[in-house]
Amino acid sequence: MKQFVKRLTALVLSGLLCTALLSGCAKDGEGMALAVCVGSAPESLDPIYAEDTEGQTVLAHLYENLMRVTVDSTGKTSVLPGMAKSVDQEEETKEGAITVTYTFRLRSARWSDGQPVTAGDFVYAWQRLANPATGSRYADLLSVVKGYQEARAAKDMSLLQVTAKNDSTLVVTLNGRYDWFLKEVCTSPAAMPLRQDVVQKLKAASGDKSWWEGDPTQLVTNGPYTVASLEEGRLLQLTANDRYYAAQPGPQSVTFHFAGSPEEAWSLYESKTVDAVWPLPDARLTELAADPEWSPLPELATYAALFNCASETFGDPALREAMTLAIDRNALAQAAGAAALPAEGVVPPGVPENEEGDFRALSAPLLDNGPEGYEARCQQARDLLAEAGYNSGADLGELEFLYLKNDVNDAVAQLLCQQWLEVLGVQAVPKGLTERGLMSALRNGEYDLAGRTLTASANDAECFLMSWTTESRENLVRYESSAYDTLMKIVAGAADGTARMGCLHDAEALLLMNSAFAPLYTKGTDWELRETFTGAFRDPRGWFSFANVVARTA
Repeated sequence: MKQFVKRLTALVLSGLLCTALLSGCAKDGEGMALAVCVGSAPESLDPIYAEDTEGQTVLAHLYENLMRVTVDSTGKTSVLPGMAKSVDQEEETKEGAITVTYTFRLRSARWSDGQPVTAGDFVYAWQRLANPATGSRYADLLSVVKGYQEARAAKDMSLLQVTAKNDSTLVVTLNGRYDWFLKEVCTSPAAMPLRQDVVQKLKAASGDKSWWEGDPTQLVTNGPYTVASLEEGRLLQLTANDRYYAAQPGPQSVTFHFAGSPEEAWSLYESKTVDAVWPLPDARLTELAADPEWSPLPELATYAALFNCASETFGDPALREAMTLAIDRNALAQAAGAAALPAEGVVPPGVPENEEGDFRALSAPLLDNGPEGYEARCQQARDLLAEAGYNSGADLGELEFLYLKNDVNDAVAQLLCQQWLEVLGVQAVPKGLTERGLMSALRNGEYDLAGRTLTASANDAECFLMSWTTESRENLVRYESSAYDTLMKIVAGAADGTARMGCLHDAEALLLMNSAFAPLYTKGTDWELRETFTGAFRDPRGWFSFANVVARTA
């Protein structure tokens, strides 16, 4: 049975657009030059490889996805049509399986070299993202698209159900109901369109460099800006794209200054070299934290201790639970910095559930962090260790705790291993690795214990929890539970939003009840924009938009 669900058009959304545009409180920013610092030089300007805030922020100015995020003068964000001027949504149920098809009709937009933006540009970009040969960390962003698993298994991207009906019509079929698809996938930097001919041309000219590195001023973009110049290691200047389809109220140019540390970035801000800065140094965060009315912006990440559930040692859930109960998260959060908080679950604060609040706030804490009960939890941990057949944690032998080496992780790893030793007698030795070394060990299952920041490619609780199904390639702990898999399948097909959220809360509780891993802490962040400006915003997923910054008049 096929059922038409809804249609969103630029005309229907025009009311939202009016509320999202800045008006009344600021004057037009035409001709204005803005300088900002959001960290160090981007590691990549290839949409499928840009994992850092710096790279994703630059990409958000150079390219535009099917939908775009805007912010109004109160800070409220809205998702509006971008390259798509309208989208139709149809749902079909066949033999109990639900598919949802989105048909995007593209607006008459052009690339910066004057060529039209076509549906084929999205097909190329999305197939490239999904292709296992590219090894993109964000490939699973498209796991909700029908044919994704089959395409990757057969290494045939034509099986991915993303097709160009014609130059102006893109059709995408999903393998279930995913309420976050338009808001998260269709606005993500990883899924931005690319021209195949441009990528191939720049790749041929770049020599040993990545295709985007040879001469960034030759990048062909469809967003509000193009690359004007690059001073390697120092700054990147963008200038307004005169072929962008929409009038831009913001700056004519945006210059990204690069800083090697938060302290260096802050010095650029204090010297008025830049007018917006992120990240803030610990000293500034500590200063802000002294104000009882200040609260950090939540980062969509949870730092966790991972157990290799497929290993001979940690295949026993009783041992995993004992290790979890021995953790003092309050102490670990203190070691992690002024904006860190002890984790209360897998899903961090800031992930929305409904209009009333976020997923974490609307759920009772799943992890007990009360200082008054810590000694009792430690005794319970020792009892579970004995139940697992160990007289002392020393019976486990010497274990390694692998983690990504940096100053904060060093401190956390040392303290965590000390807690396990003092409470259980477990001898875990911290071992800091590079990102590549850590991921190699995790992917190959060559570890017992590891520390890892758990993130999601989209700002929805489902995206934090779908990684732990049996078949997920992101299931780095090799957790297996048919009950958990069933819950996540129900979530993917749920038509009722309340029921969907209920199943997500149940899935999170089950994951923690089985101690698949131990969430340790979540982190907050903050940034500053000079008071003479308004209109910048930080996407909850981490990147910034300065395209609508204007001078404040009041």
